[in-house]
Amino acid sequence: MAGTYKNYLKLLEAWPVDKYKPGRDLGEYIRDRIKLEFSTNKVRSQAEKEECDRNYVSLKKISSNHYAKLYPRKLNSSGTGLSYEQCSCILSPEILENYQRQKQLSEKVYTRPHKPVMVNEVIKYLKPSAGETFVDMTFGAGGHSTRIIEFAPNIKIYALDRDPVAHNYAKIMAEKYPGQVIPLLGRFSELPALLKEQRVLPNSIDGFIFDFGCSSMQFDVAERGFALSKDGPLDMRMDGFRCPDEPTAADVLERCTEQDLARIIKYYGEEKQYKKIARALIEARYMFKSLKTTKELARLVESVLDKDFRTDRLGRFAHSATKVFQALRIFVNNELNEINYAILIAEKYLKINGRLITISFHSLEDTVVKRHLSGNITDNAANTSSMRFQNYGKTFSHSQVVDMTESPWRMFHKHVILPSDEEIDENPRSRSAKFRAIAKVK
Repeated sequence: MAGTYKNYLKLLEAWPVDKYKPGRDLGEYIRDRIKLEFSTNKVRSQAEKEECDRNYVSLKKISSNHYAKLYPRKLNSSGTGLSYEQCSCILSPEILENYQRQKQLSEKVYTRPHKPVMVNEVIKYLKPSAGETFVDMTFGAGGHSTRIIEFAPNIKIYALDRDPVAHNYAKIMAEKYPGQVIPLLGRFSELPALLKEQRVLPNSIDGFIFDFGCSSMQFDVAERGFALSKDGPLDMRMDGFRCPDEPTAADVLERCTEQDLARIIKYYGEEKQYKKIARALIEARYMFKSLKTTKELARLVESVLDKDFRTDRLGRFAHSATKVFQALRIFVNNELNEINYAILIAEKYLKINGRLITISFHSLEDTVVKRHLSGNITDNAANTSSMRFQNYGKTFSHSQVVDMTESPWRMFHKHVILPSDEEIDENPRSRSAKFRAIAKVK
């Protein structure tokens, strides 16, 4: 086989490497592959020798431009319609580097790590018009904001999010739509101060949009600690490392009493086995076992509820620790209080007939919205139970009932709107979404 190897090398010497295509030159690739094949002594049998000879003949035809002479082109251009000189210019390292940079920027804007839910319903009920101003309270990756800003000209959006990762996406979108997208980093409760810095006055916003819960960006990154399917630290802070002094989920498990843990899991996770799980978490401490990762917590809860088989709304297997993770996430981020305060802020800044869109993913979030919609609030806080269960022993006059149930909101539709079957098939994470569109009427 030495003769064949020498023939290959002689042929490849006549096929110089293109230095302007580092790592992409065909001749360099073939040369490296041939040297590897012969150095490992893989060409031994007669069949392999014949195959090697056939490859040599084919390679020789390509290098001698055999097929181009056999089938001459009538047009002096490539398949793209460009000449050889134009192709060489486009494939230069400088042009390719610039193209790659532009492509990465484009992917950051258009390739959303989080797929927005019920976008068509948002546009239908928000009804964006030219020159209007909106606040996206949960910007995420900007899916809803992009559709809104592209729907009508000269729309301005204040893009709020407490997650620094989402804030970076808002900055990128602000570069694409200068003067139309204003990134704001903070929680719902920090919005009044942020809007004051932007000189935004009360009763001046045309619409608010809320997409509650976690985004796919948070669930899909193990280091954030939101998903039990990925092993990572028990963090769960939506603010990321922006507020390092805030307690993590691991801190809550380490410091809370058994009674507090039971209440958190019961009320925020709506978990029936809350006592059993809380007892197991405390016993883990006595065993000098500090729960630091999502997998450790998931395995502990799974061992406690080993006979409890659960499924989601699509009939798929649901992990027994799902509700525990939900409870810890809501507690760590103070989500329900933030939602309650956010609706009060929206009422203050919305114009009369301004629209408020809410997309919730579990009953706790939706309940807060319903309490405000029905006027069932006390001291600016949504009541924990519906009005008919408040107090059987107390009677009220008609005027008192009217005052208590008076609400500044009117709902656009009679019943809560759910995602379509087609959307659930395309985006299974939308299966729990509940959509409400309301208007400020007073």
